[in-house]
Amino acid sequence: MFTIPILSFSSNDIDVITGKKTRTIRKAWKTPLKVGDRLYCYWNLVSKEKMKIFEAFVTGIENIPFSEIKDNDELARQEGFEDSKDMLREFKKMYGGRIDPNDEFQIIYFEKIHIDDWKGDKIDEKAMITKRADILFDSGKFDKSTMCYDAALRLDPHDVYLLNKQGDNLSRLGKFIEAIECYDKALEYEPDNIYILNNKAIALLNSGNINEALKVSNIAYNYRPSSPIVLYWRGFILEMLGRYDDALRVYDKLIVLDGENPEVWNSRGNLLTDMGMLEEAIESFDKAVEVCLDDSEMDASAINRMGNAYIDLGKFDEALECFNQAINLEKNNIDFLLNKGVVLMELGKFEEAVDSFNKVLLRNPDNEDAFFLKEECLDNF
Repeated sequence: MFTIPILSFSSNDIDVITGKKTRTIRKAWKTPLKVGDRLYCYWNLVSKEKMKIFEAFVTGIENIPFSEIKDNDELARQEGFEDSKDMLREFKKMYGGRIDPNDEFQIIYFEKIHIDDWKGDKIDEKAMITKRADILFDSGKFDKSTMCYDAALRLDPHDVYLLNKQGDNLSRLGKFIEAIECYDKALEYEPDNIYILNNKAIALLNSGNINEALKVSNIAYNYRPSSPIVLYWRGFILEMLGRYDDALRVYDKLIVLDGENPEVWNSRGNLLTDMGMLEEAIESFDKAVEVCLDDSEMDASAINRMGNAYIDLGKFDEALECFNQAINLEKNNIDFLLNKGVVLMELGKFEEAVDSFNKVLLRNPDNEDAFFLKEECLDNF
């Protein structure tokens, strides 16, 4: 009975599904592969995450002994490895460490077969690639996820979800112009999609086109004036434009709609600080801390900003309490430690201030502020 050969790839081998990789190196089987053979290709064949990814034809074969592979850095890099040692580690995992110097290997060239011509079970190829792209996106591997979204879009260039996700992905790579192009394509199909409009506004903001960002935010706002996410970014854009009173009105409206969100109170506190309304800013920062469900949600930066507001009000004990709380959340944050040292100086606690500045210098020996403030403390002992 004839059995179609199976190749297994790692789910990290993104070049396989994007079409960039069209060859692989494997130990020769008892019946070696030959040109014209059909392949069934899977991800993670021996795990519960096993997934068929495509069928392919063998288009070329090169037979090569292991002795010519094991130290071949150029060949390894062509296969996507850092060097031959990296490739050898992968081979040892693949073959359970059982590799003999005399073993024959094959460099297998292949060409993907269109899904309509598959002989085995067919899959939803776009869904498979999209799922992998989303996993990579969520794990912060944006270089790889963008390749997957591109591959999925080649299968369906009109998919609004994919266009939006690719825009988000490109934004995280700092490619804001390309991201905006993706959002514009998505908006051709769903012009009233407030989430895509909002994402476009954010990309425009990050690219420095703040006025254009506001125009797009206005469109989203007109479609849904009570959307928390639209209001949040609308307030931020207005703040960046220096329209503080307008931004405050937006945040006040947002508090009515989403008052249990600490980020809303943090943003309002930041704005009030910039407006010089320090007492009101502290009230917002306090509320941000209050609505956090647990310490993991607490924003150390917001607590630090609240401490700065207390300094400006001359309330040093309250400021010290804030900085201690922020440091408990981010023990190695140099800015928090520096602020704590400044407050301790204001309170006349010079020895404790030196300890705080020493912690800064331990992490950053070139920090001039910590160095000179420490010297000033020592003069006051």
